[in-house]
This record gives sequence, C-alpha cells and structure tokens, in this order.
Amino acid sequence: MNRVRRDISGVLLLDKPTGVTSNQALQKLKFLFQARKAGHTGSLDPLATGLLPICFGEATKVSAYLLDADKTYRVSCQFGIKTDTADADGTEVERSNVLPREDDIRKSLGDFVGEIEQLPPMYSAVKHNGQRLYALARKGIEVERKPRRVRIFDLTLVSHEGSVATMDVTCSKGTYVRTLVEDLAAAMGTVAHVTSLRRVALARYDSADLVSLEQLEALYEQGGLPALDARLKTVDSALDHWPSVELTDDSALHLKQGQAVRVKNRPRAGQVRLYGPELRFIGIGEVLADGRVAPRRLMVR
Repeated sequence: MNRVRRDISGVLLLDKPTGVTSNQALQKLKFLFQARKAGHTGSLDPLATGLLPICFGEATKVSAYLLDADKTYRVSCQFGIKTDTADADGTEVERSNVLPREDDIRKSLGDFVGEIEQLPPMYSAVKHNGQRLYALARKGIEVERKPRRVRIFDLTLVSHEGSVATMDVTCSKGTYVRTLVEDLAAAMGTVAHVTSLRRVALARYDSADLVSLEQLEALYEQGGLPALDARLKTVDSALDHWPSVELTDDSALHLKQGQAVRVKNRPRAGQVRLYGPELRFIGIGEVLADGRVAPRRLMVR
C-alpha cells in the first residue's frame, strides 16, 4: 500500500550517523515523516557525523541560504599517515616519521586563519567536464583542479596526544576540512588524514537540538507523526541571523503581487525576513537602493 505523502514544512536538525551518506539520511527521513518534499543543506562525508539540517516543504526555499552559511566542525586527525581520500575511509598511500609537537601545531594553526586557497580533493563532489571528481578518482583518474578561496574564521587545538590531534574549525562555505588537515600537515613537513569529523554548528543552529535517526524512529513508535512534527523548527529559524521587517496588510498584499513596498524600521540594505499580519513569516525580501523592500522568495502559505 502506498504511503500518503504530507505537505509539511519545517527544519529538522539531524544528528547524522557515520557510514551513512547525506542523501541516504534524507531519504530515510522523507519516508519516516511521509513528506512530499524534502532536501538537505549540503552534504556531509559518509565518515562525518553531526548537524545536518533537513528542510521539509516550504523550508526547501531557504536551504540554499543555509548552504551558504558558516559552519563549525570538530575534527581529529592522525599525523604520519596519508590516505587517498584524506580520511580514514581511504587507502594508505604514504607514511612519514615526522610527528609534530604540540607547540609546532599551535604555531602552524595561525597561518591558516583568514582567507586561504584550497585545492579541491579528487574525492569530492566538484564537477569536471560534467563528471564528479570522486567518480574519476575511483577510476584512478586525476585531473587538474583550480584552487578556491575560502575563509577560516577560527582554528583551535583542542587536544594532542602522540600522533593524534583534535581541533575546532569555524569556516566559510566550500571549505574542505580534509584538505585543511593535509595542508596543515604539509606545512609542518609531514602528512596526515582525518580520523573523525563532526559538524557542531551551522548558522545559528548548534548541537543542542540534534536528534538521531534512532530517536526519531522511537518517537514515531511512541507518538506517531505528531511526535515527529514536534521536532521540526520553523522555516524562518533558518534565517534567524537576518534582520526582520513587519508589513501592514496592504504592504503584504502588494509584496505578494511582486511589488516593492515602503516599510518602516527597515535596515538600510541587505536581505530581510518578511512578516505579515499576526507576525506570520511570508518569505525573503531585499532592501533596494531607494529604500523600498522587494520580494525575493515567498512562502506559499
């Protein structure tokens, strides 16, 4: 019997388990919630765990903004061993007897804070002539890649014991933590690979409200779909770090018709959250040069 698909909207903060791809987790949740429409906000490697926002229904309209948001990871790496994938899922390809001391690591971290260039790894989803790099890498093919500029806002050593170091990394979108670890090791004359990676924050979301697949399945068994829906955050929570503007009934009507409107107490520029009567979130707007607010992405409901 076919399951009825529901039109639900909201954001779920999934604690993605290791060994599961982001798309596999998405499909499991879409089935569990019986959702008609769902998407995730950027992939985590199968090895990685932690915060993976799942957007249902109207929340898929804001997923791109979460993809662009800054992120924080806790990463552990092992010095002295390099793998073809730069993480523990790969095959060892090089060894080094050079194991950096804690002081060496702390001194080197500062060189990677700020705007840096990274070469996308072959085992990544970046496309080359229409093909994913990881697909080429699995065939033993390596192609030339162009460096990308990313920003590391904070890089802190949490612990160091023997050949293993653990760090906290806050970075811009597009940052490859595996590449960061390899580049850090190279700067100290050695090699390294990621042994564990956990995303702990994204935009204003953090680990406080994470829920695992097992917990969600248990919630469904105990309370059905209402118990699952209670774990959803509102669509506008994804944009909580943006300023908001409140619209009158007339302004909301004109804006929904695609017209720019004048709004009191608005910021001077940038993107804003739009709220209509009774503070109902109606979408995303942008403040124009002349001070009016124009619609950019509106919610259906």
